[in-house]
Amino acid sequence: MQAGFAFSKLADRLASLAPVTADDLHLLADMASTIAHLGSRQTVLRHGDDATQCCLLLQGYLSWQDAESADGQITSIHVPGDIANLHTLHRPRVDGNLIALGPAIVALVPHRFFHDLSARSPAMSRALLLMLLTDHAIQRNWTVNLGSRDALTRVAHLLCEITARLQSVGLARDFRLPSPFTQSDLAAACSISPVHANRTIQELRRCNLLQWQGKTVMITDWPALVRLASFDPTYLGIRPSHEDASSQLKPLTAEVALV
Repeated sequence: MQAGFAFSKLADRLASLAPVTADDLHLLADMASTIAHLGSRQTVLRHGDDATQCCLLLQGYLSWQDAESADGQITSIHVPGDIANLHTLHRPRVDGNLIALGPAIVALVPHRFFHDLSARSPAMSRALLLMLLTDHAIQRNWTVNLGSRDALTRVAHLLCEITARLQSVGLARDFRLPSPFTQSDLAAACSISPVHANRTIQELRRCNLLQWQGKTVMITDWPALVRLASFDPTYLGIRPSHEDASSQLKPLTAEVALV
């Protein structure tokens, strides 16, 4: 049951990015993994570690945090279906701290599986490459978010992004989602103070854009939140019809194996 669970989350993520066949996805059934249940704030990888496994997120949220930052600056957030350290396939040395935001479940998969998978299937190799490129695109957008948007727009944009990423793997379809973070985490992700983060959430509530109750966020006016954030999900690379990905495989013309 654990292997199937890991398989389905990764299959959803890869199919959201690239056309892959059922045969391609069945290759994931050979994925050996160790399932780990993480406590809130538990560290998965530390700055300076040499990673030998990929961390596939199954439930909850993970974040990369700046090891040198006194306030735990969050530099990225991962949702279910993400491989939080896919880049370590090529550069094993870790340059930050990978930490669970609340309880989480992960599958730890040896690097060798993904190298072998790429060699066996050009389509899966391409999907993994697109996942890695999407991680970089998200990082670039976070830089823009912090550098050119005010606090209200930063928070709105981050919430739009997290929601869109969850929906791409079949979650948050009703715009209700487990909170990705506490308000202190929100402050660390948006480079604002916790007090400012609290005021920003209150402003979004007053505008009837969302409800934030305990550990649940409910977006009550998605179109208005998107307009406020000027959110364009193109950088996420999500395929509009990824649910039908298994019937849409097209021949590849480029060699992109991740080996």
